Amino acid sequence: MSIPSQRTVFMGTAEFAVPSLRALLSAGHEVVAVVTQPDKPQGRKQILVPSPVKQCAEELGLTVLQPRRVRAESFQRKMFALAPDVLAVAAFGQIVPQSLLDLPRIAPINVHGSLLPKYRGAAPIQRALIAGESETGVTTIWMDATLDTGDTLLMESLPIAPDDTSGTLAQKLSEMGASLLLKTIEGLVQRSLSRTPQLGSLSTYAAMLEL
Repeated sequence: MSIPSQRTVFMGTAEFAVPSLRALLSAGHEVVAVVTQPDKPQGRKQILVPSPVKQCAEELGLTVLQPRRVRAESFQRKMFALAPDVLAVAAFGQIVPQSLLDLPRIAPINVHGSLLPKYRGAAPIQRALIAGESETGVTTIWMDATLDTGDTLLMESLPIAPDDTSGTLAQKLSEMGASLLLKTIEGLVQRSLSRTPQLGSLSTYAAMLEL
């Protein structure tokens, strides 16, 4: 890699986040902890099932933290002790408080599956398909303590194919997001990236789909 290894705390839960976690390790970054949501009961027997990110992290031998609330003081103390250079977040599922966003030496970075400020929220990929968009993409942002409103860092677009489903599109965007995360960290370390405020007047909200 062209930059030194960065101490990174990765926060993610859904399958969308897995390529980003793998990319960090492949690029030589030191992932000191992986933070993901608690195991969820599923099925008739309510068996506890780990998130895709937890499964990946355990496969890779990484330390896993599963706080019910990232705002809890006990969890925040653990995070401060880790002293990360980078906080990398993708499809995590909780709002991260400012106290943790201020923690990393370099930046708190979020990988979001839309061309922000369009489709802020939990279901950007599905909402873009429902709306009949012809393209979508991935944006990395300098996180703030609200929902996908931070300054943009890098953005890459992708045409939506006529036969794309939420599954195929999510796979494409997750791989794109992994690459964009590495480029974002490199640009921030080299101080070649600038922060661009989002135009709130152009924002749309991608609410979670009801099953």
